[in-house]
Amino acid sequence: MTNPLGRPAVGTALFSPPPINSVDDTGLSALWLQDLALKILYSQGYMSGFKIAELIALPFAGVTDGILESLKREKLIEVKSSQGGLGEGAYTYGITGAGITRAREALERSQYAGPAPVPFEVYNEAIRRQKSGRMTVTSRTMRQILSQMVMSESLFQRLGPALNSGTSIFMYGPPGNGKTSIARAFGNLVLSQSMYIPYALYLDGQVIKVYDQVSHRVAPDRDTPEGSGGTGNLRTSQRRDPRWIKVRRPFIVVGGELTLEGLDLVYDEVHKFYEAPFQVKANGGILLIDDFGRQQVRPRDLLNRWIVPLENRVDFLTLHNGRKVEVPFDVLIVFSTNLPPKDLVDEAFLRRLRHKIEVGDPSYEEYREIFRRVAQDKKVEYSDQGLAYLLQEWYIKRNRKLRASHPRDLCDQILDIASYLAVPPTMSREMIDRAAMAYFVDI
Repeated sequence: MTNPLGRPAVGTALFSPPPINSVDDTGLSALWLQDLALKILYSQGYMSGFKIAELIALPFAGVTDGILESLKREKLIEVKSSQGGLGEGAYTYGITGAGITRAREALERSQYAGPAPVPFEVYNEAIRRQKSGRMTVTSRTMRQILSQMVMSESLFQRLGPALNSGTSIFMYGPPGNGKTSIARAFGNLVLSQSMYIPYALYLDGQVIKVYDQVSHRVAPDRDTPEGSGGTGNLRTSQRRDPRWIKVRRPFIVVGGELTLEGLDLVYDEVHKFYEAPFQVKANGGILLIDDFGRQQVRPRDLLNRWIVPLENRVDFLTLHNGRKVEVPFDVLIVFSTNLPPKDLVDEAFLRRLRHKIEVGDPSYEEYREIFRRVAQDKKVEYSDQGLAYLLQEWYIKRNRKLRASHPRDLCDQILDIASYLAVPPTMSREMIDRAAMAYFVDI
């Protein structure tokens, strides 16, 4: 695996889902797959064999055709129309009365009716194999991905090793100094790489949804034939298992909404299948816990939840019947907080976090460079004299801390005021006073 932004990890083991040529290759029972096809026909109505194959994400030839043939023999479906010369895949199928009865029974067990899942143990092995495909970043790489940010050299030199660790980062410091922006820059680097994930997992008769359009971005897949949908053109021979989708390595952000329940399998009591938790969806990528300490759950309880995954690189998930299952934990987890570390964690937990990085307030020179860049970007006429006035009157005299986000916000204020006054946006004393008065609040 090569990439202009960095070096591939040594010993990269690429993973590509092998082709599916028979029902046995799926790792699922023929009866379970028959129920899946019946549920789809029950909910969608008449459809062609090719369409059914596309919706269950399995090849038609050798797999879906056999499933449909078995359902026809049992008189659970019937051919409604056929188009001569195009083969059985073009036949239109409909569900019979007996088929409706069996579909309803299947829906009582689970209302999942999507791409066929992948056996849980197959997923675990795939994640382990793709782990070594991570990129190793260099100082040059970091200069590129952080080129839009202004920071001290000491901070910069700590970020690269932390990203290469692939384990855990604890970023702390006052608000508005770029912690989230740094994490998002990491995310942009991760998104330049791709991996395969399954649409769903199969475990003990239960389905766990993994792929979702919010958490994952689809990557171009050269193994998917042209003209196909997300699950591939199933009228043609498959070069890989279509139950897998190629995505950018995940970058998932959670904030104050995070709960302990959200870190375990989430069972939908109505639809009777599971949603994978955040850390499983983030496998192979980055999970950013933003505003750590602002969650409704106590920080200590939340941190205790991560002890085993951080130490052993495996996690344990619990089914609603109480059974625990092991899953690889191939996630770079980033904790970002504005709160003092002593209020959140103890020494024992900090020891388990690989990299602790303080993102402090900018120096006056860094603040000047940030302001200059922001003003140029927002088309505000920059002035060193105006900046000196701002610093003296609104920071030094008032004992106010510099924040890296202030230049952006103050320039936005200047733009708003200039638009209202119908004058050019400049860093005049009057404009700076009006902008600062509207922006700063003494607490």
